[in-house]
Amino acid sequence: MRTTAILTLVAAAAGAAEKLPVSQLLQMARSQPNSAAFRDAVVATLGEAAIHKGEAVAGEGPDFLWAVESETAPVLYIDDQAAPGKMRRLNGSRIWVHLGQLKTGAAHRFHYLAGGARLGGRNDIPAYGPDSYLKPGVPEGKVSEKLLHTSRIYDGMTSEYWIYVPAQYDPAKPACLMVWQDGQGFADLNGASRLQNVTDNLIHQKKIPVMIHVLIAPGRVGERAMRSILYDTVDDRYPRFLRDEILPEVYQKYNIRRDSYSRGIAGQSSGGICSFNAAWQQPDQFSRVLSRIGSYTSIQWKPNQLDGGQSYPNKVRKEPKRNIRVWLDDGSEDLENNHGSWPLQNIQMANSLKMRQYDFRFSFGGGTHSTAHGNAELPEALTWLWRDYDPAKTEQIYEQEAAERAKPLFRVRIYNRE
Repeated sequence: MRTTAILTLVAAAAGAAEKLPVSQLLQMARSQPNSAAFRDAVVATLGEAAIHKGEAVAGEGPDFLWAVESETAPVLYIDDQAAPGKMRRLNGSRIWVHLGQLKTGAAHRFHYLAGGARLGGRNDIPAYGPDSYLKPGVPEGKVSEKLLHTSRIYDGMTSEYWIYVPAQYDPAKPACLMVWQDGQGFADLNGASRLQNVTDNLIHQKKIPVMIHVLIAPGRVGERAMRSILYDTVDDRYPRFLRDEILPEVYQKYNIRRDSYSRGIAGQSSGGICSFNAAWQQPDQFSRVLSRIGSYTSIQWKPNQLDGGQSYPNKVRKEPKRNIRVWLDDGSEDLENNHGSWPLQNIQMANSLKMRQYDFRFSFGGGTHSTAHGNAELPEALTWLWRDYDPAKTEQIYEQEAAERAKPLFRVRIYNRE
């Protein structure tokens, strides 16, 4: 009760303080760490409840600030390793803070030990690198207004989508294309994906070609959400929907390359398997796949009627090889439920791709069913997917990188049991 009361008093004092931009809070942590103003700014910005629970953290680039309420000096653990240095107690409070750095381009987790007991913590803290932030002098693209489509292939289904066009787009020159599932999450410039910032920066640096993004949300038939039917079903219906209905509308507005060498597709969770399925079913439409926390599980499996996503690791091993390039990511704490095991299925997918000598990359972290890791590594993923792109070509036979060929298959070790 005493600790809570003290924190409440501090919070009351912080009531007059304003919530600060993260960059300003970090600067205060460096320049006036012992001041009452900094203490009040910590509570106002990170939140009393989050500090009390041991979940408060904020960062920009590699620099992060943690704050926790504790009677005794806590020890901060980041990715299961004790953080360097001791946490510092803020004057007149039971709040302890730590100013440190995280590796960018990845997601991280943390917790505390206080008085011999585990305290608080969070998974899926993204650390964004410089290419995920707006940069001075980099031309900015624009996202269209929301567009509506009524489907024929999915009778009566209405879909919303947006089109992102980079500043460098020239109507006289056909642009590359990427189609993003769950596009509503990418249409917001200030959203967690940072897709627009990343695209602008990478095009400006000539790490990726000029490309247009189609950001499509899962449709609905009346009040019925169609996301799982669209995304988790293993057949060619959704790829045909994109090819025959959505993309022709985009072609009417923009000059888009039609060769699959110049086209990619991306998504997360069910959108991840959806993207892989589209390229698998129609490699003449998409040859570059970004699958994040992909649901290679039995969500839409109907025994003796309809194939399920859990079959894809075996399909990759035994069906004719497709000419596609694939980036997969997942985390060790991803879902385990009656549909299947997300981590194990993604590992199986990676091994299947490796065995068949696909050009692939597998990024595996310690995260949950979250896009944090994929968002943080987006600049690296897009750069890898579009590496060696040559606008003079319309095709390329993708080959597994020599460094990958030299590595062994992925193996699993159980860590959470004695």
